[in-house]
Amino acid sequence: MTKDKTESPKKGGKMKKLLLLTVGAAVLIGAGAGAGIYMGGGLAAEASKPEDHYPKLVLRSESGETASAGEGDKEEAPPKVGTVSVPNDRFKVDPRKYEITYIPIDQAFTTNLADGSGFLQIGISLSTFYDGKLVANVKRQMVPIRSAVLMVLAEQDPAMLSTSQGKQMLQRRLSGAINGVLREKEGFGGIDNVYFTSLVIQ
Repeated sequence: MTKDKTESPKKGGKMKKLLLLTVGAAVLIGAGAGAGIYMGGGLAAEASKPEDHYPKLVLRSESGETASAGEGDKEEAPPKVGTVSVPNDRFKVDPRKYEITYIPIDQAFTTNLADGSGFLQIGISLSTFYDGKLVANVKRQMVPIRSAVLMVLAEQDPAMLSTSQGKQMLQRRLSGAINGVLREKEGFGGIDNVYFTSLVIQ
């Protein structure tokens, strides 16, 4: 009988300690969750969607101000794959409907020509119908863009570049190379065209 009486207080003490530890852990977890909700802006705040990070087309307005294209614009809507929106920067944009932005590239590009007969030096400016996110993407990825442009220029035949068709073909190849870099690094291209601001073949 005395053994039972001496063992029961020990069991009760262990239970109290366990209960205190459990309650303490629950209070700490609750405090952490509350702080997270407060810092995160509340439970009702919507999580950002992946497509929110992609550049948006900029609509032309009659007042001269520009506005980003809304969800009602069918031409802007990317194709759906399952439940995830896939960015689509490869369709042709109507220039009468969207505002164009030019992105000058400060430094000229100089490279030897493919046949070794001379060198090519060009200055370029890029055009896009997308918003400032695309301009920021271009500036952020300028090093790989410059590398891609120089590789395309080094493959050029000077005889082709002396013709208008050859220059137009070079514009298309440069647009493709720059969009390729942007798609690889940022997940979205968006460059409509490349314009020459200077072109010297020697």
